[in-house]
Amino acid sequence: MAYRNLRDFLHTLDKQGELKTISAEVDPVLEITEITDRAIKMGGPALFFERPKGSKIPVVTNLVGTERRMNLALEVDSLDEVAARISAFLEMQSPQGMLEKVKMLPKLAEIGSFFPKTVRSGDCQELVHQDFSLLDLPILQCWPQDGGRYITWPMVTTKNPETGKRNTGCYRMQVFDGRTTGMHWQTQKHGAEHFRSARAKNREGKIEVAVALGADPATCLAGILPVPPDMDEFLFSGFLRREPVELVRCKTVDLEVPANAEIVLEGYVELGETRTEGPFGDHTGFYSLQGEYPVFHVTCVTRRKNPVYLTTIVGPPRQEDYFIGHAIERVFLPLMKMQHPEIVDVAMPAEGIFQNLMIVAIRKSYPGHARKTMNAIWSLGQAMFTKVIVVVDHDVNVQNPSEVVWKALCAIDPERDIQFVLGPVDTLDHAARRQDFGSKMGIDATRKWPEEGFAGRWPDEIRMDEATKMRVDALWGQLKLPDSKKR
Repeated sequence: MAYRNLRDFLHTLDKQGELKTISAEVDPVLEITEITDRAIKMGGPALFFERPKGSKIPVVTNLVGTERRMNLALEVDSLDEVAARISAFLEMQSPQGMLEKVKMLPKLAEIGSFFPKTVRSGDCQELVHQDFSLLDLPILQCWPQDGGRYITWPMVTTKNPETGKRNTGCYRMQVFDGRTTGMHWQTQKHGAEHFRSARAKNREGKIEVAVALGADPATCLAGILPVPPDMDEFLFSGFLRREPVELVRCKTVDLEVPANAEIVLEGYVELGETRTEGPFGDHTGFYSLQGEYPVFHVTCVTRRKNPVYLTTIVGPPRQEDYFIGHAIERVFLPLMKMQHPEIVDVAMPAEGIFQNLMIVAIRKSYPGHARKTMNAIWSLGQAMFTKVIVVVDHDVNVQNPSEVVWKALCAIDPERDIQFVLGPVDTLDHAARRQDFGSKMGIDATRKWPEEGFAGRWPDEIRMDEATKMRVDALWGQLKLPDSKKR
């Protein structure tokens, strides 16, 4: 049974001992961030701030900031369960006979149940305000040099002006005043593409925007997950929650939002208007600098009678976004394997902040296979931003950083095994030679073959033989040494 809304999930967290209520008054300017940052780095619980200074609306942070809470959010014991479900659908073959067709019916019916469903009304519209101020919301200023307060976990919905297809993304929104915010549509994001496409037709026009804040966890992830370009993000949320996402039509714009959202901001972006946005303490652990971005004009706010404001903190790793990124890594691995079957596993360490480092284990089949894999990853959606890709052999455990560093460094001749390419880089990469464009590095740390220019004999890895290990296991208790298997 999917979570009905955000508070349903909070109730589960509370029962599981994964939610801490903060009754003291705490300032959304800096203080909530400092408390949350400490809690995340301690592996602490989700936080419910009852009395944010200056607002009557409580704040929730660190919602999925551990692997256990992410599993609870997706209602699984392990993220591998979600990956296995995706694999099962990807492996569906065209039925060859009547019996196979009949057997496939339940799975086809299940797929049909994931599609979003439009409903006539929703809790997100219990109250409708056209006389409002965004300054009444407990929006955080996270870090000292931030340009102001930022909405950090919005579900921003727009329509493709060419096709009318809906897209939902997560873009930070700096609050400029009571009725306008920035819209940080980075160059390569779908929202930015909608903006450019509409502006090419009519520079003086507008594009409608709806922003939902807070919902059940699978729906909240809709704007973050790197789903294929033509897939509706709420469809994939329906897959995750095993029930359709219910959507309700907005009051003043021709868009739909999750009916169970806590707060919805409706409005538009002027196609000919930009404004200086930033700085912002970003997930890189550094401040992203000021830039010119579109302006979101809020014309209507709808909400629950007693809403909860959900937000997230980004900054020096680890933060909550690491656990979201780790979920993406595990959940979407089957898609990578389907396109590139040589891939055995991938890892994106927290310190690599998603786009800086990906470690890939492959089952190598031919000379240059590692380089083929690097280039393939640089062609995959958001993976195109990966600054450094390290490719290792299938028997390297990429989830063990010590093993990766040891075996990768022992396997490379730097001049031979490192390649550089130029291409698109993340807008937030402050080291790039130009915004959105720079170099990336691939490291082939696989065992080298003669066809790859290696003339020597690759040595065997040192391992004790099993017979000796078994004899020592039998002797260990007599030696009065600590249990080696517990170390």
